[in-house]
Amino acid sequence: MSSKTFASAADLEEKKVTFEKLSEHAYAYTAEGDPNTGIIIGDDAVMVIDTQATPVMAQDVIRRIREITDKPIKYVVMSHYHAVRVLGASAYMAEGGEQIIASRDTYDLVVERGQFDKDSEIGRFPRLFQNVESIPEGLTWPTMTFEGRMSIWLGKLEVQLIQLGRGHTKGDTVAWIPSEKILFSGDLVEFDATPYAGDAYFKDWPQTLDNVAALKPEKLVPGRGAALTTPEQVQAGLQGTRDFIQDLYESVQAGAAAGKDLRAVYEETFARLQPKYGHWVIFNHCMPFDVTRAYDEATEHQHPRIWTAERDRQMWLALEG
Repeated sequence: MSSKTFASAADLEEKKVTFEKLSEHAYAYTAEGDPNTGIIIGDDAVMVIDTQATPVMAQDVIRRIREITDKPIKYVVMSHYHAVRVLGASAYMAEGGEQIIASRDTYDLVVERGQFDKDSEIGRFPRLFQNVESIPEGLTWPTMTFEGRMSIWLGKLEVQLIQLGRGHTKGDTVAWIPSEKILFSGDLVEFDATPYAGDAYFKDWPQTLDNVAALKPEKLVPGRGAALTTPEQVQAGLQGTRDFIQDLYESVQAGAAAGKDLRAVYEETFARLQPKYGHWVIFNHCMPFDVTRAYDEATEHQHPRIWTAERDRQMWLALEG
């Protein structure tokens, strides 16, 4: 019996990029389920939310920004610590970037597990790290951190960076333009794309999504998937993400409570979720990581354990080998 290719190592298909104007100030850089980048153009400066995975990939974002404005790209916001979101940061700093901003929780995660995460992610999904050699040595370090919330003024335009609760990670940060009711959610919300939950807090995530909904965003740029441009689409994105997280955790919790081992719970949960969510981007990729984390949380590990490249492979072999 041949084992499945590890994670998304065999995924080579290029995705089509869309650069979409959402308002006078907000743009979405999306790529058919690959990681998104948000762009906010203020009176005197530009803010980028999530950088793309490498400096070469970030150059494509910069090229599109430069087609519409010559204002300096001063701020880079990390919605969370994952490598695929942050390792392109050096390209913006070379463009005159002044601050890389993250929650204190995100900073602490970079300290604790940034290098392990970098090695593990590049191994899992090489296509997402085009021109991996362009990434400078080391990690992307925030130059400014905050706790809870902060406002950045791009001239008269206020952007609020807010921690609405734990979900995808403990450091999740959203960027919110209150005057336009536009939200950049990072991976707290996905659309037609499977949430990766290997570093998640399943018990907290649904409440955090309720906190997102309470802002009443009219447009939302998810971590993956198309920009949501009406309140109805925003609602659908929130509901889909919430349903997936709850369905998966309920299935895993029931299996763990019945004393089943991880592999049995995985096979059961995969079969249960596949009809409803199997068509979502990266479903097969995420499920082993998601179920493993959910099983941990339902048993004895309140906090996510560090994924190393070695742990990745052992888990994959145990569940998919």
